[in-house]
Amino acid sequence: MELSNNRFTTLDIFRGMTICFMIIVNSPGSGAVVWSPLDHAAWFGFTPTDLVFPSFLFAVGNALSFSKKKIESNSAFLAKIFKRTLIIFLLGYLMYWFPFMHRDNDSWVFNALSNTRIMGVLQRIALCYFFGSLIVHYCSNKTAIIISIILLLLYWVFLLLFGATGEEYSMLGNAGTKLDILILGDAHLYHDHGGPIAFDPEGLLSTITGIVNVIAGYLAGVYIQRKGKNFECIAKLLMMGALLIGLALFWGQFFPIAKKLWTSSFVLLTIGLDLVILGILIYAIELKNIKWGTNFFLIFGRNSLAIYLLSELLLVIFQLVQVQHGLSFYNWINKVFYQVIFPGAFGTLVFAVSFMLLCWFVGYLMDKRKIYIKI
Repeated sequence: MELSNNRFTTLDIFRGMTICFMIIVNSPGSGAVVWSPLDHAAWFGFTPTDLVFPSFLFAVGNALSFSKKKIESNSAFLAKIFKRTLIIFLLGYLMYWFPFMHRDNDSWVFNALSNTRIMGVLQRIALCYFFGSLIVHYCSNKTAIIISIILLLLYWVFLLLFGATGEEYSMLGNAGTKLDILILGDAHLYHDHGGPIAFDPEGLLSTITGIVNVIAGYLAGVYIQRKGKNFECIAKLLMMGALLIGLALFWGQFFPIAKKLWTSSFVLLTIGLDLVILGILIYAIELKNIKWGTNFFLIFGRNSLAIYLLSELLLVIFQLVQVQHGLSFYNWINKVFYQVIFPGAFGTLVFAVSFMLLCWFVGYLMDKRKIYIKI
């Protein structure tokens, strides 16, 4: 029993680290150029920020490796994953619709459903969780690996076959954008990326490679439980991580690493990095019994979905509330405080960390009162 509890503690810490940095990168301050490590790669390439979202999908898969131990009928299993998928997807959709109103010439106007973004972060998590759960439940581990390879290759082939000639990996020419516009419609895509057209980084087509991040997290969890907390387990996690990173860099010469396209090389790179991080965490927490700082991340890990939703909604409220005409509280506090004391890009980082700590404090209060919101 102690081994299982420790395992869950390590998983909660990994998930908590992911949520912590997800909040930081999603809430940079205003008034200056964002500190570069807090920003995603413009298109091709990789930054620390690009690792955050796939790491959460990896953690979702890791959690599946524990929940699968529970004996349940197929009908109970299907009912559970359908329920979770629907709830997470709807929460994501409502989060983008929130606050359901917007200002227009000093008056409030209802946000029409016809212009609401359909896909998004939670929506992708929901879909990847759904298909990942089905695959690992009904297939053997070997089959799950084969399916993962097929998904990565199929995505590459699909982009090459149906993208604009010579622009298969561009924002304008990639097949995923064409599919999103065809099925979802331009009005339901993400428009605030600064690009020439509507483009959704969490689009339909690139979700299929996100499923592989979930499967990889599951397989890692199964392996860790089978091998136990020892040096052999850690060494193999690190070696497999290094191998996948090497494969990603090689494949990236032909299929570029790009988070916004969620390319197959990007998937291998993020899985490899997550395996390395997980191996280091197991070594530090399980073998060396290093506890410093772990409670901080456990606060995030125990209420990950609730705290993430809080961070997104609170940020919208900060940007909605006006201190004076045309000046939101979000821009005002950056203008009069953060950019005065910490001018430039460093100020955007300090605001992001401050906002993260505010969300952490709410999570701390929930944890003290034993309030844990699960789906």
